[in-house]
Amino acid sequence: MALKVLLLLLATTSCMACTTSASREVPQQLAAGYNLTARLVATGTIGNCLNALTEIKSCTNEIVVFFTNGTADIGAPCCKAIGTMTRQCWPAMLTALGFTADECNILRGYCDASPAPSPSVQPLPPPPPSPPVKARKTALRSYNSGM
Repeated sequence: MALKVLLLLLATTSCMACTTSASREVPQQLAAGYNLTARLVATGTIGNCLNALTEIKSCTNEIVVFFTNGTADIGAPCCKAIGTMTRQCWPAMLTALGFTADECNILRGYCDASPAPSPSVQPLPPPPPSPPVKARKTALRSYNSGM
């Protein structure tokens, strides 16, 4: 009989606990400082941060060779991504990717010291003037007569 009373008491307590926690109000909106999406969209950096993360992923080989040999040059797009990631996004993101704090500082220092890239696309020279119409006709006649 005592076992039945104990089980009934346990079942009643469990039902009350479930009902109490289920009816508790969940806050719909967190404080403004805690909404990561709102902060990133408001500052306009979410796209820049994701692009920088993708660029860092694509230049991992350059970074690894730089640290193993010390002679490889890190390209301008990679340096731009490192600067964006460490200054505009999450400064500790490179450490989350597996780099030590010292390596992150070395990368930032290297990229800060490297000269700004010169534009790689040079304007094309103007096309040469086309020959006069008479010269083209003469060349066409001599070509046709040779056939």
